[in-house]
Parts: sequence; C-alpha cells; structure tokens
Amino acid sequence: MGDPRKFRKTYSTPVHPWNKATIEEERKVMRDYGLSKKQEIFKANSFLKKYKDLAKRLIADNTQQGQKEKAQITEKLQKLGLIQPGAELGSVLGLLLKDVLERRLQSVVFRKSLARSMKQARQFITHRHVSVAGKEITSPAYITSLSEEAQLGFKEKSSLASETHPERVSEEKEIHKEAEEVREHIAKATVTDATVNKETVTKPTIKESSEKVVPVEKSEQKEVPTEKTTESKEPTKEE
Repeated sequence: MGDPRKFRKTYSTPVHPWNKATIEEERKVMRDYGLSKKQEIFKANSFLKKYKDLAKRLIADNTQQGQKEKAQITEKLQKLGLIQPGAELGSVLGLLLKDVLERRLQSVVFRKSLARSMKQARQFITHRHVSVAGKEITSPAYITSLSEEAQLGFKEKSSLASETHPERVSEEKEIHKEAEEVREHIAKATVTDATVNKETVTKPTIKESSEKVVPVEKSEQKEVPTEKTTESKEPTKEE
C-alpha cells in the first residue's frame, strides 16, 4: 500500500483576473458555450497552452526523438479534430480557445441537433442520457475525437432515444423556426424602410420653411441701425 494520490490543479488562473476586458470576454464565452463556471475556461486555456508549448519546443528540435514526438502530437490533435489532416506542427500555434471549446461533448451534442441549446445539451449529458461509442459519459467538458463523434447518440435505455419524445429536435420544427425568423426579419425590414421614407419626405419641408424665414429677419435687423446712424450724424454737422 502506498500513499494516497495528491490531487493538483489541472489549470492555471489568469495573471490579471480583474481586467475589465477579460471579464467581459469570459462572460461572452460562458454565454455562447453554456458554461457554468470560469474554471472550464481556465482548463481549456491550459489544455491549449500545453500543446502550444510542446509545439514551440519541438519545432526547433531536429533529433530523432523530437521527430517522433512531433508525429505523435500531430496525430493526436488530428484525431481530436483540432488540426486538419496533413497539417504541420506549426499550425498548432494558430489554435484559439473557441477551437478547443467546439470539441467539447456539450458543443458536439448541440451541433449535431441532439439538443435545442447549449444548456439543454449540458443537462442531457449530466442526466446520463448521452453515450459515446456505447459508453455513458457524464462530463460536458469531455474532448470528443472525430471517430467518437460519429458514434455519439442517446442511450438505448434513455427516454430520449425515441424520436417521438417532446424534447427531441425534429427537422420539421427547425424548418418552422427558420421560416418564422425569416418572416420576422422581413417585417422589421419593411417597418424600417417605411420610417426612412417618412423622414425623407418631411425633412425637405422643414428646410424650405427655415430658409424662407431667415433672410427676412436679417434684412429687418440691418435696416434699423442704419437709420439711427444717419440721424445721429446730422446734428453734428450743423453745430
């Protein structure tokens, strides 16, 4: 019997956590990908940083062991769908946080139209409805490979396995929603065009009325001081 394993952090926090720009960006990422905690962002950043550091080190390594590690890392990232097949190790440096978040099980379930939203996809996973290659996975942050993505679906014993379940997303419902969105967009566009046309019709009348009134007021103001100056100059000449 050995000592119990010591659990350590699998992520690193940002150096400046109270920066306003980073806080707003983290909120947007959490809203877009249905994340519950910022630790999930930190874990994805640490995962990305680990492979970027390995790529920087191995690009300059021309030894036999370095070439072997390059092939292993590129093969692994290609299986995960983070880089394209045939890409070089330098393409790892161009990866972003969104590329890692798109390979999470939660995102893949939503992209495959198995859930209506990111939050619902998270709920299905945590409630043990989703299986990957016949295995039940309850972690929304699980990084799925391309081969596992093809074998993703609901469990056979789950109530969501039947297509008649009310929470299942059907193609007819999606088409109906898209049609409604298009109708709303067209209605808004027609309303804005009508308001713009009204403004263009009313604005010239206001300009014409203002131009007619302004020169009359200026001419009346100029005539008054000229009469006063002539009357003031005449008595000075007689004296």
